[in-house]
Amino acid sequence: MRNFIVVLILGIMITGCQNKTEKPIEKEVQAPFEWDAATIYFMLVDRFNNGDTSNDENFDRDKETGVLRGFEGGDIKGVTEKVESGYFTDLGVNAIWMTPIVEQIHGGTDEGTGLSYGFHGYWTKDWTNLDPDFGTRDDLKKLVEAAHKKGIRIVLDAVINHRGPVTDKDPVWPQSWVRTGPACDYHDFDSTVSCTLVENLPDIRTESNESVELPPQLIKKWKAEGRYEKEVAELDAFFEKTGYPRAPRFYIMKWLADYITEFGIDGYRVDTVKHTEPYVWREFRKVVDAAFAQFKSENPDKVLDDNGFYLVGEVYNYGISNEKAFDFGDRKVNYFDKAFNQLINFEFKWNAEQMDYESMFSKYDSIIHNDLKDYSVLNYLSSHDDGQPFDPMREKPFETATKLLLTPGAAQIYYGDESARPLHAEGAVGDANLRTFMNWDDIKSNPTTQAILAHWQILGKFRERNPAVGAGRHKMISKSPYVFSRTYVNGDYKNAVVIGLNLEKGKKIIPVGGAFPERMMLHDAYSNTDVTVENGNVILNNEYNMVLLELASTSR
Repeated sequence: MRNFIVVLILGIMITGCQNKTEKPIEKEVQAPFEWDAATIYFMLVDRFNNGDTSNDENFDRDKETGVLRGFEGGDIKGVTEKVESGYFTDLGVNAIWMTPIVEQIHGGTDEGTGLSYGFHGYWTKDWTNLDPDFGTRDDLKKLVEAAHKKGIRIVLDAVINHRGPVTDKDPVWPQSWVRTGPACDYHDFDSTVSCTLVENLPDIRTESNESVELPPQLIKKWKAEGRYEKEVAELDAFFEKTGYPRAPRFYIMKWLADYITEFGIDGYRVDTVKHTEPYVWREFRKVVDAAFAQFKSENPDKVLDDNGFYLVGEVYNYGISNEKAFDFGDRKVNYFDKAFNQLINFEFKWNAEQMDYESMFSKYDSIIHNDLKDYSVLNYLSSHDDGQPFDPMREKPFETATKLLLTPGAAQIYYGDESARPLHAEGAVGDANLRTFMNWDDIKSNPTTQAILAHWQILGKFRERNPAVGAGRHKMISKSPYVFSRTYVNGDYKNAVVIGLNLEKGKKIIPVGGAFPERMMLHDAYSNTDVTVENGNVILNNEYNMVLLELASTSR
C-alpha cells in the first residue's frame, strides 16, 4: 500500500513530463451534461465547511447535546468557498446535493441518544425561510451563481412527508395539517404511509384534499417577521393560477417551488418518498416543472442546458433489482412513472461487496438500458443514515472509488468518501458516527489522504469528461486481462472509453476491441500517457494496475 501511494504521488508530480506522441488536430466537441452520468456530491451542510463563524449560534440552541448531535458550524458560504477554490471541479463533480437548508425547529429533542437539534435539516419549522445557521438567501444566490459558472448543478433536499418534532419552542400544528400517530410499523403499504415515521415526528396529511387555513403558529411567526402579507399574497396567486385545493401538500409544494423560481436550483432529492402517497410525487413533478420553465423563461441568460428539472427519490431499501416496481408486500408501486428521473440505489453497496466487476457492470448495464430505459439509479457506498456502509472503517478507499465511479448509473459521493473521512467518533451513537466533520486537515497534511484523493480525482475527471462511463453501453473486451468498453451516443455526439482493471504492473498489452480504430491516438488518464492503437491494442509500461483510455483530444 505504501509503495502504491508513493508511486501515485510521483505520477501526479510528473504530470506533463511524460513522453507523448504528437496529437493530431481534431475538432473538440463538448460533452453534453447527462444526469444519468452525473457525479453528485452529497453533504450535510452543517458538517462540511464553516465559511462564516458569525452565524454559528441561533435561537438559543445552546443546550448540551449527544455527541455530534448539535450544530457544528458548516454553512452555505463554506460550500461556496470550496466551489470557487476548484475543489469540486478537481474531483469531477458536476452536481452538489445539500441536506435541507430551510429553517429548523428551534428546540431540541431526545430520541434516546441524547439531546439533538435539527443540524441535519430534516426537522422543518418553516419551509419559506432559510435557517440562519446555514446562511441567508443572498448566500444561496451566490452559491448557485458560483456553481453554475463552473458547470456544477445545485440539488436541494425536499421534505414533504413530515415537519420537525414537537418541542417546548415548536408547538404541534393543527390536526388538519398533521397526524401525530400511530407510528409506522412497515408491515404493508398503509402501515408505511398513513403513520408517523417515528414517535414525535408529526406526519403531514398529504392524502387530504380538504382546504385548510395556515397554521396559527406560522401566521404568528410571519407577522412577527413582517412578511405575513407578502407570503399570503403569493399563496393566493399560486392557488388561483394552479387551481389546486388549499390542501397541506400543495402549500409545501409551492414553498419548495419558490427555491426554483427565485434561485434557479437544478433539482431536488426527495426525502421519505415511500412514506407518502405515490400520486403526490406526480403532482410534485408538475409543480417543479412549471417552476423550472418559469425560471428559464425569466432568466434565459442563466440557463445551463436543455435538461429538465431533476428529481431523485429516496425510496428507502429500493434496489436496482426491483427495476421499476417497489414491493411493499401487499402492493407494488412504480415511483419512476411521471415523477422521478432516478431513485437512490440502496442495493449497490451489497453488489459492490459480493459481485465481481464484470458481473456487476453487465447487470447494471442490462437493467438501466432495458427495464429502466429512460430512467436510471443513483449509486452510493456510504451516506448520512445508512449504518452499513460498504467500507465502514475506510480500509478500502481506492476500491470504493473504482467501484462507485466506474459502475453504470449516476454516482453519489458522500462528503469525505474521497478523503477517507472517519465514519465513527468516540462517544457517538448510531447515525451520528456517519456525520463527523469533513477532514480538511488530513487533506492538507496527510500524504496517505492526499494519495486517496488523487485517485478519486483522476477517476472523477475521467468520468466527467466521458459520459459513456455512467450512461454508455457496457461491453467486456477481455476477461484476462479484464478490459471493457463503454460507448455513448447522443445525437451527433459520440463518446467511447476502454478501461482495464486489476492489471499486472509493468508492461501491459490492452486490446481495444473495436472501440477505437487503428492508428487512433488515445490517452491513458491514469498514467497521463498518450498511446496509439496498433494491431487492435495499445501498449503501456507503468506501475499502475488500472488503465483509463479515452480519445487524446478528450483529455485536453
